[in-house]
Formats: sequence, structure tokens, C-alpha cells
Amino acid sequence: MHYIYCPQCGKRLINKIAGDDGFVPFCERCNKYWFDSFSSCSIVLVANQYNEIALLRQLYMSDKFTSFVSGYITPGENAEETAVREVKEELGIDIDRIEYAGTYWFDSKEILMHGFIGFTTKCDFKLSSEVDSAEWVPALKAPETMFPDRPGNTMYPIYRKYLKIVGLSK
Repeated sequence: MHYIYCPQCGKRLINKIAGDDGFVPFCERCNKYWFDSFSSCSIVLVANQYNEIALLRQLYMSDKFTSFVSGYITPGENAEETAVREVKEELGIDIDRIEYAGTYWFDSKEILMHGFIGFTTKCDFKLSSEVDSAEWVPALKAPETMFPDRPGNTMYPIYRKYLKIVGLSK
């Protein structure tokens, strides 16, 4: 989000040099810079001991493609806590081990995605109302239903990292 008006007093902001950051919106009344802000979320590839990946279908996103677990980071949480919480909320399962998979910019929604790979033991899902369906899919078959591999799709870099970790990459 790029600020035009001060969120504290409502005065129109001016552009003012802020050191190495260049011109930044500034409120003369509050004497405060308002740096651009954006949302952050966690995205998790959930895998079990049989090299299967949990793929979710959420019809509000697509009736054709599947996705990984994801959700916004709430104030007071870190990205890892969000990842574990979202998996529990959306799939009803616990993560045994979580590995960091990088950060990715999702330009169309202006979101910083914190990627993770969550390892768990295969079990049945207890889906939240946000998830229409989910299934365990063999890792190498996952791309058949995942959103297309294109710039900005965070799923594929995480998926490729997972394949390397478990020795399935070609």
C-alpha cells in the first residue's frame, strides 16, 4: 500500500527524502514517514512419509486448479507459527517438522509469501469450511492439477525444493 494521506491525522502527505530510501511519503503535522506497506502470509507444502503432497481445492480461488495451504500472518505471530496454525486450521493435522523454503513476492496481490515445507505422518484430513476438498497426491503427479508454473506462482519454487530434499528431482 502506498500512503497518500496520513493514517494518524488525515493530512495529505508530501514526498520527503528519507536517507538512502529516497523519497518517502511524509506527514509534516505528525513529523512521521509512512513507508509503503504490504501483507505477509505463509504458504506450506505439506508432505507425508510416502512422498505424497496435500493439495487443496478452494472454489473461491479456482474450480480447476489445486493449491497448498496458505494464510495471512496475524500480528504477534511469526511466519513459522502461521504455517503450523494454517495447516491445523485448514487440514486439521499437525506438522511434525517444518523447513524454510524461501520468500517470494506475489505481485498481483502485493503479498510477501513465506514458503515452508511441512512434514507429517499420513492421516485423514478434517477440513475447515475454507477448503472444499483436499487429497494426498503422489509428489510427481502434483503438477497435473496445481496452478500453472509461471512467474509469480509461489508453489513451484517450493515444490522444486521439496523434490530436491526428498531426492525426487530429475
